[in-house]
Amino acid sequence: MANDIRTAFSAADILLPANADMEKWAVVACDQYTGEPEYWAKAEKYVGDAPSTLGLILPEVYLEDTDVDKRIEAIHHNMDSMLGTGVFRLFRDSMLYIERTQSDGMVRRGLIGAIDLEEYDYHKGSTSSVRATEATVVERIPPRLKVRQGAQIEVPHIMILIDDAEKTVVEPCKRIREGNAPLYDTKLMAGGGKIRGWLLSDEIKNGVYEALHKLGDNTAFNRKYGLSGYPTLLFAVGDGNHSLATAKEYYEQLKAANPGKDLSDHPARYALTEIVNLHSSALRFEAIQRIVKHVDTEKFMAEAKQKLGLSDTLSSQRFIAVDNGSEHLHYIHNTTSQLSVGSLQDFIDEYIAKNGGKVDYIHGADVVRQLSHREGCIGFILPDMQKSELFPTVIKDGALPRKTFSMGHAADKRFYMESRMIVR
Repeated sequence: MANDIRTAFSAADILLPANADMEKWAVVACDQYTGEPEYWAKAEKYVGDAPSTLGLILPEVYLEDTDVDKRIEAIHHNMDSMLGTGVFRLFRDSMLYIERTQSDGMVRRGLIGAIDLEEYDYHKGSTSSVRATEATVVERIPPRLKVRQGAQIEVPHIMILIDDAEKTVVEPCKRIREGNAPLYDTKLMAGGGKIRGWLLSDEIKNGVYEALHKLGDNTAFNRKYGLSGYPTLLFAVGDGNHSLATAKEYYEQLKAANPGKDLSDHPARYALTEIVNLHSSALRFEAIQRIVKHVDTEKFMAEAKQKLGLSDTLSSQRFIAVDNGSEHLHYIHNTTSQLSVGSLQDFIDEYIAKNGGKVDYIHGADVVRQLSHREGCIGFILPDMQKSELFPTVIKDGALPRKTFSMGHAADKRFYMESRMIVR
């Protein structure tokens, strides 16, 4: 395949377990269930001593624990041990087609490969072909960087979206199912549905490259969005933005530490990702809700009403506040963002900086209602964002406020399955 039709997405040297209980091997993304430590405790009990990606990741629920450094040391030890004992099987220069059956029965199709970090920029105002869809919180990168530094492999949960209305990239790959057994076919723990994955043939892989090249044509891109002269946004990070940003920072540090050295083919230049079509019927955008903890909830809402101009009078922005099970719909009249979530988040950040407290990002309104009963907690339920708004908004206005949307319920998030080496 000629390099002149390659995009930022390509095949990768992919690692999969050679012989493991795949239901115990695959674990949900580390940034899920951050307000529910009991989920992770149950996962640890279920996995036991079996080979599992649970030993290769740091669930965010533990980020502020006093033993976090020991957890990171254990992660590195587990990686070394698995590599040394032949847990993994290597698939060189490979691309996988996967079908994820979600908890609602819908099937989400995707491609596993590598994203070139030279083509990715998460900073505000980025014009790169791979961009963040939400604001990146740089303070969230260092703990992830600690995991990546000293690690031999990456086990990412990054999902990247393409705006492919004609379904030319991912969907044609399903023909690999004809006469070919999947590399894996397993249920996923804790109600996560199930997943199957196939190794793509060279013919189908080359078809992916050609379709992505055509989708990324700058003239067609501008025409599609009614623009003129805008650089192509081909890949929009849907999930795992901070994981991808961490991979980028690790690679940039590597370059800085090796001035003048050719790192063009270094494995750390790339990050393993899943490509999913924005137009998949299984892909649904849901608002990410908020729980603010360790605050005087009455004082919090009194200041919110004044700062945000909250009232019962209709306006374009709104949220539901949930305090000890009591719910009230508020409309925002003093907006600070184009979206309800942005205006609310601006106030939350300002209040916590001045008064203390902590915000947790919650997937699911029912969880917000449950957590709101805890002392010093108040929850916020936000309206959903439309999928059709994503690419045009990012193209014209840049990244959205952080934690604006989620693609489905927590149980339907990416589960860790594939991995790859990031050292030579």
